[in-house]
Amino acid sequence: MKIQTIELYQLDLPFAGGVYHLSGGREYRSFDASFIRVVADDGTDGWGESTPFGATYIAAHARGVRAGIAEMAPALLGRDPRHLDRLNDAMDNTLVGHNHAKTAIDVACWDLFGKSVGMPVCDLLGGNTGQRLPVISSIHAGTPEDMRARVQDHRGRGYRGHSIKVGALDHEGGPALDAARIAACLADRQEGEFFLVDANGGLTPETALRMLNLLPDGADIVLEAPCQTWRETMSLRQRCAVPIILDELAQSDGDIAQIIAGDVADGIGLKISKAGGLTHGRRHRDICLAAGLTVSVQDTVGSTIAFAAIAHLGATVPARALRCILDCRDMVTVCTARFEAPVQDGGVLVPDAPGLGIAVDRDVMGSPREVWSL
Repeated sequence: MKIQTIELYQLDLPFAGGVYHLSGGREYRSFDASFIRVVADDGTDGWGESTPFGATYIAAHARGVRAGIAEMAPALLGRDPRHLDRLNDAMDNTLVGHNHAKTAIDVACWDLFGKSVGMPVCDLLGGNTGQRLPVISSIHAGTPEDMRARVQDHRGRGYRGHSIKVGALDHEGGPALDAARIAACLADRQEGEFFLVDANGGLTPETALRMLNLLPDGADIVLEAPCQTWRETMSLRQRCAVPIILDELAQSDGDIAQIIAGDVADGIGLKISKAGGLTHGRRHRDICLAAGLTVSVQDTVGSTIAFAAIAHLGATVPARALRCILDCRDMVTVCTARFEAPVQDGGVLVPDAPGLGIAVDRDVMGSPREVWSL
């Protein structure tokens, strides 16, 4: 089997909540998404997606995704799409870094691989645990009352976890506002719920400690990505009484090794596009499991295609290590594919269908922006 054709598509994905507020005054209203369709010489195809969270989240941006794909695509034609490690070698030999550009190609080839052998991607990644995967909401920063209401709304839709965004600047209310946001979101906590307090690198050790000192006694939270740099994070780690998981700082295999060697965190937010696709995501999963770190399987943002990849990787993580998965489908207003994985009883089950198990809406996709063929 050989890669015959690579097609590149682009769509804008408006944020379903209007304006997404992140730490440091960052705002997002729509997300520029890139999609890849890989077609083999026998006609089997696969789809993948890469949707950066704007250009100010990590070192990634949408036009960079498409430029990187254009750089790599010619070098991948004629290769076996099922040899994923070798395919990633070829991408790395063609373009250094730029994980977000490699993701859509990698995921599309996993989808194609699964279809070619009649197996779900989760089986190829190690096997489905069969557990219902708990889904986590993304509660962007707002007033405490507004955030509490959005937690209640997601709770009513079956969400068992909630990611609370914090990181207010001092002139916005600073640590006192963030502590009030957390307290409001936890006010109606139900048994079995899980709360991440996610600063997306927007706190310093000082502001993080001030915020934590203002929380009610016994607040059961995990602090995610509190600081922007390794030095700040390690400084906070030495003085912080709550568990820490890393996200933006956990991008490469080497990053995961550094987290473990320095005991910098208790888990990671494994975002597939940040890792470079399912091939590297599988590796990050295994390193974390070997070291006893918990894993939250997510992506920066994305449509149903991105969520299908999240769900398949999440389905391979043992229950004791899996914190949650992110259902990015409800973050955007555009539906790109059908994926039979409704949120029920606090989570989702991955359908037993070949590949990612998605049926892409070709009318929504429209025509490809660029095509490479043998």
